[in-house]
Amino acid sequence: MQGTTILFSEMTPPPGREEEFHAWYDEEHVPLRVGVPGFVSARRYRDTGEGAKGFLAVYEMDAPDVLRSAAYEEVKGKPSALTRDMLASVSGFTRYIGQEMAVRRRAEGDAPAALDAPLLYAVWFQVPEDRLADFDAWYEQDHVPLLMESPDWLMVRRFRINDGEPLPFNRLALHYLADRAALSSPAREKARATPWRARLAAEPWFKGSYSVFEAIRPRQKPAR
Repeated sequence: MQGTTILFSEMTPPPGREEEFHAWYDEEHVPLRVGVPGFVSARRYRDTGEGAKGFLAVYEMDAPDVLRSAAYEEVKGKPSALTRDMLASVSGFTRYIGQEMAVRRRAEGDAPAALDAPLLYAVWFQVPEDRLADFDAWYEQDHVPLLMESPDWLMVRRFRINDGEPLPFNRLALHYLADRAALSSPAREKARATPWRARLAAEPWFKGSYSVFEAIRPRQKPAR
């Protein structure tokens, strides 16, 4: 169910058409894409931010090249009338392609359960090229190990963003949580209070974008 590349895509339904939006997404949009060779699975989420009305789909793929395959171009290039109408009507669109750099789980045997955690905490950064090595080392060696001291922190996956819109992020961390309590846990407080983080946080570029998403559908997998 887990690939090494993700497609992270958000949309907000047109006003008054949320039910139709979900039917289209569940019955047409996602099944067509996970049917393309190289797609592994997809899961849908709801943005839980105050006043948020958007929905997220995270597609798992074998490699970025899947999105350049003839099979994917066939799906993308020949949309149905409903798809054309819906894509022209949605708002809040984001689309990012990420390649997995690192993954940390509570235990290797927990991979399927972690991937299907009820909450997904997404953290984005735009890191200057000359600060990437220090930032990546801090996240892997200092930040993630402390976060994982919380029993509700099931998995952390880090991605290099090679392409995306609308903002020029180049790093994404997806945190798979068993409970929202993880975000107010002593482990997170500890992870945010280290000297290494304080040094990075003093730099002007250290401004993350944070969102919490709640899973709304079971994972969809190819029928093949």
